[in-house]
Order: sequence, then structure tokens, then C-alpha cells
Amino acid sequence: MMRANRRKQRGNAFVESAFVLVPLFAILFAITDFGFAIFLKNTFMHAVREGVRYAVTYSVQSGFGHDDSIKRTVQTNAMGFLAGSANYDKIKVRYYNPTTFAEVAENNPGNIVEVSVEGYSWGWLAPLWRSSTPLNITVRSSDRMEALPGGVSPPAR
Repeated sequence: MMRANRRKQRGNAFVESAFVLVPLFAILFAITDFGFAIFLKNTFMHAVREGVRYAVTYSVQSGFGHDDSIKRTVQTNAMGFLAGSANYDKIKVRYYNPTTFAEVAENNPGNIVEVSVEGYSWGWLAPLWRSSTPLNITVRSSDRMEALPGGVSPPAR
């Protein structure tokens, strides 16, 4: 009689541990997944802020125009998540007239520069959230382009 009870208890322990471990791992995957999504968005926010800071200095990297230099700065600060030409196209640099807020083509002093990462798709890691709709991340940052010292013209786009 004692042996039969021990066997049942051993089987119960296996089933009970399955009931505990499956939800536990689902919660751990969810925490990891949502945490990484937040980390990714914050990384992109930092990268576009650095791109705007670079833009208002009118600096250019050797062999590149102003917009390409800004995009490369964003890529550098995105911890490798925006590496490659496909992700390079997701980085946008736009200039706006400060009085009408209409988009303009020039990076003239006084205009507003907006640097953004638009439409970056990231698929969920946890199998419970795998679906046909990945997480789309869009971040923006902007600042006003100040005048250059000595009235020098800004470098070409």
C-alpha cells in the first residue's frame, strides 16, 4: 500500500511542476520580450537625439554630405540595430520652416531639423506573441538650426 502512494506522489510532483514551470517560463519570456522592445525604442531615441545634436553643428564626415553624415551618426549610436542599407533608408532627415512648419529642402540657419527612424520592424521573441504583426518602432527628435559663426554658409546636403 505504501509503494502505490509513493508512485502516485512521484507522478503528481511531475504534473505539478509542469503546471508551475510552463506559466513561469511564459512570464519570463514576456518580461524579456517587453523589456527588449523598450530597450530598442530607447536606443533609437538616443540615436536620433545624437543625430539632431550632430545636425545643429553643421559638421560633415569626410566624403559625405550633411544628411548622410547625420544618418551615419544615427547608425553609429544605434548599437548595430540600424546597420545595413535596408535600415539606412529608415533614417529620415527633414527640415522645416519655423514660421509655417512647411517642409523645406534647405538646411539653412533658423530652420528646424527633424531626425527620425521610421518603420523599423521587430518580431517578438516569445512564441506566444508570434503573429503576422511585428512591433513597428518610430522615433523622432528635432531642434532648431542656429546661425553659423561668422555668417559662413552651411555645408551642402
